[in-house]
Amino acid sequence: MDQPIIPIRPILFEPQLPVRQQPIHHVLRKRLMALMVVAMVVMGMMPLGASAQDGFYYLNKVQVIELTFTQSNWDYMLDTAMAGSEGYIMGNARINGVVYDSVGVKYKGNSSYNANNVKNPFHIELDHYKNQSYKGYTDIKLSNGFRDPSFVREVLGYEIVRQYMEAPDANFARVYVNGNYLGLYTNVEHVGKKFVEKHFKGDNRPFFKCTPVGGAGPGNNALPSLQYLGRDSALYSRAYEMNSTYGWRELIRLMDTLNNANTFIDRHIDVDRVLWMLALNNVMVNLDSYSGNFAQNYYLSQDDNLRFNPVMWDLNMNFAGFTQTGLGNLSAVQCQQMTPLLHETNAARPLISKLLAIPEFKRRYLSHIRTILDEQFTSRTYIARVQAMQAIADSSVNVDRNKFYTYAQFQAGLTQPAPTGPPGPGGSQVTMGIQTLMNPRITYLSTQASITAIQPVVSVLGFNPIAPAYQDTARLTVRANAGTALVRLGYRDAKWKKFNYVRMYDDGRHDDGAANDQVYGAKFVVSANVMQYYVYAENANAGIHLPARAEFEFFELVAATATINPGDLVINEFLAVNQTDTADGAGQFEDWIELRNTTTAPISLTGLYLTDDPLDKTKSALPLDVSIPAGGYLFIWADNDTAAGEVHVKFKLSSAGETILLTTTTGQVLDSVTFGAQTANVSQSLCGTAPNAAFVATSNTTPGYTNACITSLEGQLGQSQPIMVYPNPTKGTIQFRVPTNSSYQLTIINATGQVVLQDQSTSQDGQPDASYQLGHLPKGVYAWRIQQAGQVFTGRIALQ
Repeated sequence: MDQPIIPIRPILFEPQLPVRQQPIHHVLRKRLMALMVVAMVVMGMMPLGASAQDGFYYLNKVQVIELTFTQSNWDYMLDTAMAGSEGYIMGNARINGVVYDSVGVKYKGNSSYNANNVKNPFHIELDHYKNQSYKGYTDIKLSNGFRDPSFVREVLGYEIVRQYMEAPDANFARVYVNGNYLGLYTNVEHVGKKFVEKHFKGDNRPFFKCTPVGGAGPGNNALPSLQYLGRDSALYSRAYEMNSTYGWRELIRLMDTLNNANTFIDRHIDVDRVLWMLALNNVMVNLDSYSGNFAQNYYLSQDDNLRFNPVMWDLNMNFAGFTQTGLGNLSAVQCQQMTPLLHETNAARPLISKLLAIPEFKRRYLSHIRTILDEQFTSRTYIARVQAMQAIADSSVNVDRNKFYTYAQFQAGLTQPAPTGPPGPGGSQVTMGIQTLMNPRITYLSTQASITAIQPVVSVLGFNPIAPAYQDTARLTVRANAGTALVRLGYRDAKWKKFNYVRMYDDGRHDDGAANDQVYGAKFVVSANVMQYYVYAENANAGIHLPARAEFEFFELVAATATINPGDLVINEFLAVNQTDTADGAGQFEDWIELRNTTTAPISLTGLYLTDDPLDKTKSALPLDVSIPAGGYLFIWADNDTAAGEVHVKFKLSSAGETILLTTTTGQVLDSVTFGAQTANVSQSLCGTAPNAAFVATSNTTPGYTNACITSLEGQLGQSQPIMVYPNPTKGTIQFRVPTNSSYQLTIINATGQVVLQDQSTSQDGQPDASYQLGHLPKGVYAWRIQQAGQVFTGRIALQ
């Protein structure tokens, strides 16, 4: 089979073929752009984080956070709260000039906190007393530079980690209290519900902070090591902090499987993310982690695939700021020469020993170590990053009178050791310079047989057909050199899903050409307009991933675009005056537009545009790597802005009225709507079916759901005590709480006015009434009506 060679490394120029005649490898383009940005940063041509200069975690800008307390003894109050229930005290905050009153403030940390410190870590909760946020963030976590003369261990560590797995953002902040400069802090994104929803789509699923409750150290020997102790959750309650409404059963099932049936572990945890975490901990000698003495400082968040995902946390003692492994305390030389197979046979660290006991997982882990080593350290990229970050922090560190190290020690933090600083459990008496640790470590790791083992030589050949269409069978071939024992293809049709794995064969029976010609083949059905895939191969000694950062990065196959006809994709709803309706990721209320796919197949946005100017029909291109599933919706911010993880267009909607057009590259109009003056928080929703569909104004906006086109119940809401309906939105079960002891009739109606449920029951004052199952109904917005004692109550509920 004569197929074009698909590049597997960043390239400046791609073959000039029509876009639909070859797979699109966005990961490679993004990597190239990232390398160019790094080069420009180092040369002083571009500031760090230039793509998000207004963001709270924009690295090139030192944030300014000012706290004020009415109490003169605020420090004593925070110390007292820290020693007791860890409660908050009320204060006011000003963040980069934006004022917030009534915020919750407390000290945080374990070894980094000390009542004798002037400069302690903070946790600021903007919404502790009232609903407020800064650029969409409600929790601010500030670290105090404990055991880090360089001031960059945490920021550098998270920047490296984010290149291989989901991790918090981090930068620097100058912190003031009652007008006095307390010092320079590290500002780290909070790992909470918003972080989980953004990265793992695990809404309301089990979520655990894996750090001993009350802090690790003397007096608390409960470790979140994932050892299986039995089925009683009480056995784990001191080692894991549950931050969700349920989850102990799921966590215990994970531990049971890991320890007693580890061949099935991929059903309960994302193994590849775990292997990246363990590899990062090892290469960077991050021992205040699962790989160290206390097996701590990570989160586990379950996603919609029912698998837990690890998130690294608390990197302030990264790069050997903490040196206890759980098997002993390491000297400087031992840190430099720490084995890449630390804990390989240690039953007290089953996440390492049980996974590395599986040969393929061990080879994947060592492949990840090799990638991190090559990309971050052998290349000496980390040195340039330290120097750039220290330049950003320099003036703020110089005037920080409460730092734990001298300004000279900060300046020499890359290459020179410094005393450990304030007291804390574990660790050596000296904190090494980062380069002093890593240069010998690079040399050591680069000579280890497990790292230097010869990997397979693999190249991706291509697909047959070259550009498969939606629902086609895509046949992929790769070439692997002699001695390759396994080639596996991972593929999926959405980022939130697990990869499916199929073995690739060189037997002449899998679209691979002749048997034993070193060409391997496998196939999958193109179940979406954009498929994601990667290849893993191994021989007897080593493994290799293509691309190297898989599964975090992957190749993309964009299916050949089917013809889109007018009516296939429609403007379904829009809001031109958004004051309090829906906030974007930055916490701002912006105009928005919703598209709906009316067909039974996904529709790619490639080659599609939105515009509010009939004379400029290609004003704002929609992202080519996004598709709308069959019958699905796409929410778009019309705010002339950009933000990661969201779709935006380059215009805003006029409150006085205008025209929105959905168009193609050729200028064909697929759909359009012209509207007049708009009312705040009232959307225009498409109701009815073609050709009689029309837009209806409604204050019940429904982005992502069937439009609220029910009008027969409007204005019927009674004036007596309200009916309580919960949960809302729901995934299938609802309950009503009716305030009086009498019979009532419940009716639930879908968006077309059809009665889908009717029931009569008797309420019990103050008690939940009967539960109703809606899980069998299509997702969308429904109206409910309760008739009781001659009154009628109505409302709406969203079924997810």
